[in-house]
Amino acid sequence: MVKQSMLLMAMLGLGACSLAPDYTVPSVPTAQQYRAQGPWSLATPSDQISRDGWWQVYNDPQLDALQQQLLANNPTLSAALAHYAQAQAFVAQVNSALLPTVKQIGNAQRIRQSDTRPLRASTTDDVYNSGTLGVQIDYEVDLWGRVRNSVAAGTDEAQASLADLASARLSLQAQLADSYVRLRGLDQQTHLLEQTTQAFSRAVDLTQGLHDGGIVSGLDVARASSQLSSAKSQLKQNNVQRTLLEHAIAALTGASASQFSIAPSTAALPLPTVPTGVPSTLLQRRPDIAAAERRIAAANARIGVARAAWFPTLTLSAQGGYQSSEFANLLSAPNLFWAVGPSLVTTLFDGGLRQAQVDAAKAATDEAGGKYRAQVLAAFEQVEDNLSIIDGLGSALEDQRAAAEAAQYSENLSLARYKQGAIGYLDVVVAQTASLQAQRSVLDLQTQQLAASVGLVKALGGGWNVSELAVNGKPETPLR
Repeated sequence: MVKQSMLLMAMLGLGACSLAPDYTVPSVPTAQQYRAQGPWSLATPSDQISRDGWWQVYNDPQLDALQQQLLANNPTLSAALAHYAQAQAFVAQVNSALLPTVKQIGNAQRIRQSDTRPLRASTTDDVYNSGTLGVQIDYEVDLWGRVRNSVAAGTDEAQASLADLASARLSLQAQLADSYVRLRGLDQQTHLLEQTTQAFSRAVDLTQGLHDGGIVSGLDVARASSQLSSAKSQLKQNNVQRTLLEHAIAALTGASASQFSIAPSTAALPLPTVPTGVPSTLLQRRPDIAAAERRIAAANARIGVARAAWFPTLTLSAQGGYQSSEFANLLSAPNLFWAVGPSLVTTLFDGGLRQAQVDAAKAATDEAGGKYRAQVLAAFEQVEDNLSIIDGLGSALEDQRAAAEAAQYSENLSLARYKQGAIGYLDVVVAQTASLQAQRSVLDLQTQQLAASVGLVKALGGGWNVSELAVNGKPETPLR
């Protein structure tokens, strides 16, 4: 008996054993700094983007209000939140296996024995009652870490789902900011086209007056009218694009496109200075990277679960209560019963099932590692892309503004010379077309640069940080 007790205690001591491999995050080549140079700064711990409203760097109250509506009403975000709630519930399920299972037993039966029942006593009644009332307790001793690794895998998956929720929120916020920036760019284009339409209308009146006076031919009137009609067409096309963006913003904020509108505004949005930090901090700031890393940890823990299937399962059980053939006197001392003892179960042959499960778990870990590396490399690419766009478009914008000023001067000069009869109206048309195109290009480059700044903030993870995946208020080990 003493030997058996010592053996049982030794097996219980193995409860600290885990068959999961030591967990290491896959290494990814990381540069010391970003390659592109431009209007941004390295971030210090005190000047990271605010996690509570990174879009406020654009200093636009309307954008801030729309973002608040998105957080409150967006259906995609609600679905992501519900998915995270499911993950939390699953963690509670796997955690329950760490505790004993307590069941209440109760039955009342009227039984008729078979006349040919094996080993039936001749004095036993053919028909009798059977009543049982008691409690059963079962507890699986986690000898090989199967339960603990299942809990670890569930917790890692829940953290990944939380990071997925943050990633979905960031993506939707960036989509809204991008649509808003482009809508305001179209507002500026609309203002320009409206002014252009008015100027071209005056040019038509001018050529018509000169034609009526016999100074110019009808060809000049036709050319001026064509310019006016073209400008009107561009204005209407611009309005259509704005309407579509307005509809997209309505859907993002959970509003009906039929009842949603944003008042036009030509106020210029500032190009923010985004603190980029160094590439290594990107692993801490991107929720999608954190989700991918947590899924590697979950897959690694499942290898331990699969390996544990090769070893015996020890279950401690206890039963107790009352049992009698007389229902009226069931709860009496003579009817008391109990049973207690361990059970050890192991699989001797399964046709290769357990090995296949271990192999599948290892392959799943390798797959998760590959996805993590791909996610990190894509993140670096996205940051570099947006930095390059902002930098390159900044230089292009300076040249385009100079081109627009020269084109505007050329248009004014050609119109003045036309009034003097020094040139034909074709020269005016050429100058007007070049001037409008140059000015629209300036506005388009400004919008593209702002959109790239939104993309940069998204690529940097907004204001998110891996510390948000804290468990019980204690942050996880920092990602490497």
